[in-house]
Amino acid sequence: MKRYGILILLFGALLLGGCVSEETFEDTPEGNLEALWQIIDERYCFLDYKAQAIGLDWDAVRLDYRRRLSPSMTRLQLFEVLCGMLGELRDGHVNLYCSADVGRDWSWKDDYPANLDHEVRESYLGTDYRIAAGLRYRILDDNIGYAVFDDFSSGLGDGNLDDALYYLRLCDGLIIDVRGNGGGLLSTAERFSSRFTNEKRLVGYISHKRGKGHSDFSKPMAEYLEPSKRLRWQKPAIVLTNRECFSATNTFVRNMQQCPLVRTLGDQTGGGSGMPFNSELPNGWLVRYSACVMYDAQMQQIEFGIPPDIPCSLDSADVARGRDTLIETARMMLRK
Repeated sequence: MKRYGILILLFGALLLGGCVSEETFEDTPEGNLEALWQIIDERYCFLDYKAQAIGLDWDAVRLDYRRRLSPSMTRLQLFEVLCGMLGELRDGHVNLYCSADVGRDWSWKDDYPANLDHEVRESYLGTDYRIAAGLRYRILDDNIGYAVFDDFSSGLGDGNLDDALYYLRLCDGLIIDVRGNGGGLLSTAERFSSRFTNEKRLVGYISHKRGKGHSDFSKPMAEYLEPSKRLRWQKPAIVLTNRECFSATNTFVRNMQQCPLVRTLGDQTGGGSGMPFNSELPNGWLVRYSACVMYDAQMQQIEFGIPPDIPCSLDSADVARGRDTLIETARMMLRK
C-alpha cells in the first residue's frame, strides 16, 4: 500500500510540474474586459468566419471598448460595456449573465419581419387540436395535416410521435409549423426529423475548437440522420420557417431539407449553428459562447441561417382576412 502511495504522489508531482497555468486577471473593469476578450479570442469558433462575413475585427473591438472603461464605473455600467462588446459578434448563442440581467443579441430575429401572426395561426388549430408533448396537431378541412411545434425544449418521445403520425396517416400531406421556435433540445429535433427518411442520410458536419488560434479546429466530422425504427411519414411534407427558427430548430430545418419528400417554405431561419460552452469572469459573471461549428451537407456555414426551398412572406391583406399566407400556400402545394 505504501509503495503504491509513493508512486501516486510521484505521478501527481509530474503532472503538476507539466501544467501551464492560465493567465489571471484582476476583478477590475479593465481586468474583466481583458478576460472576456481573451475568452472569445481563444475559444469562440466563428471569429475567422465573421471577419469574412461581416467584417469583424476583434482586435479593433478590444481597443474600442477599452476606451469606454472607467475605474469608477458601476457594475451595471461595466455590464453594459461588456454586453456591447459581445454584441459585435452578432451571435444569439453569446450571452453574459449577472445577477441583475442577461446580456443577449437578438438581431437574428428582431431585425427582420416575423412572418407570423400568432392569433391567426391559433385560428387554424382551433380549440379541438391534439397535444403530444410540445406538438399540437389537427387535420384541416381539406385533409391536410397541420402540426405546430414552437419549442424544442419540451420533451417529445417516440410514443408521442407514433400516436400523432398514426392519427394523421390518412392525410394527403403534412404541414409542420416551426415558426417562432427558438430551439431547445437537439435530441428532440433529431428524433422528429428521423421520422421523414427511410434511409441514412448525410445532413451536415461538426467541427470542435481545439486550440487558441482562430483556425484551430478538429477535422469536420460527418453527421448523419438515421431513419427511425418506429412509424415514419411517407407522404409530402412542408416545413414553415421564419427568422425566429434558431439553434436546435436551425438544425431541424437543416436535417429536414435532406429528406426527399420534405420542402421548406417561408423565410430564412435565424441561424445559431454554434454549440455553446460557458466560462467565468473574475467578478463571477458567466459568459456563454459558441465553441463548435455546425455545417450543412455541402459544408456551408449555417450560422446566419438557412434559406427556404420556397421563399414566402406573410401578406398583411391575408392577415386582415384571418388567413396565413404561408399555411395557405403550403395547403395549395400539398393538394396538388
